[in-house]
Amino acid sequence: MARRKGRTFTPEFKFETVLEALRGEKSAAQICRERDISETLLSRWKQEVVSKGPRLFERQATGKANELEVRVAELERLVGRQALELEVLKKAGSVLGLGWNGSGR
Repeated sequence: MARRKGRTFTPEFKFETVLEALRGEKSAAQICRERDISETLLSRWKQEVVSKGPRLFERQATGKANELEVRVAELERLVGRQALELEVLKKAGSVLGLGWNGSGR
């Protein structure tokens, strides 16, 4: 098969092709003929999917963990700000003689 230069394939095309090959419903040669690619290229794409597979899941977990860490940090800042505001209100209340002791009375 003659080598073709300059062709690029979308990630979706590559992924669909690899999934089709992994399903085993068609031979690699048949998939390659239908999609006009070489068996070497299909093999390379399969190796890439298999080697990167675990990292795909790590990124998702790490991404979620990072999102949660950011959210926790935001909430901690909010709680800190509210605690500071509460202290200021308590001091202002005592200066004004309101006698608020934090019990709500």
